[in-house]
Formats: sequence, C-alpha cells, structure tokens
Amino acid sequence: MASARLSAATWSLSAVAVGALLVGCSASADVEKKLSADKLATEVSEQLAATTGQPKPDISCPEDLEGKVGTTTRCKLTAGDGSTLGVTVTVKSVDGDKINFDIKADDTASPAPN
Repeated sequence: MASARLSAATWSLSAVAVGALLVGCSASADVEKKLSADKLATEVSEQLAATTGQPKPDISCPEDLEGKVGTTTRCKLTAGDGSTLGVTVTVKSVDGDKINFDIKADDTASPAPN
C-alpha cells in the first residue's frame, strides 16, 4: 500500500514538472527590486497550480529573489508524503518594480525521508 501512495505522489509531482516544462511557466510580481522568499513561494505555488490544473503545491523558498536579470534561486515543492521536487526560479526581466521570472521544475522527485 505504501508503494501505491508513493506512486501516486510521484505521479502528482511528475504532472507538476511536466506541466511546468511544457507550458514554460512564467510569472511576475510587483516588488521593490526584491521579492521576499515567502511572496516568491506563494507566486510559484499559484503559477504551478494555474499551469497544471492541480491544487496549489506546498512550496518553500530559502531566500529572497533579487530583481536582477539572470538571478536564480532554488525553491522546493513538498508533496503530502514528504517527497520533494526542486524548482528553479530565474529572473528574466525587470520592469520598474515588477520582476518577471521563469519557473522550471526538476525532471525527477526525491523520495520522502524514512
């Protein structure tokens, strides 16, 4: 039974990754040259949900995103079973106080810790 849950979670994470890769997720946020880690996590979660048609995933980002083209940060998507999927956020442009960024999920998930 545990493997069935893991398979479902892995499928769910794969659906998020495939959806993010196929659609070429992009998002933007109004900020003052920096987007807080919490706000970034919310923006990424909302964009992934909109792109995949799935509920908003649990996203955490370790640091603020500086509004400078080319800046990247890594966020983490955590599934209900504890498995994780890395998400890379890259600033593609800055228009005044608006940071536009791309979101790319990793191809494979990491299993839940035992």
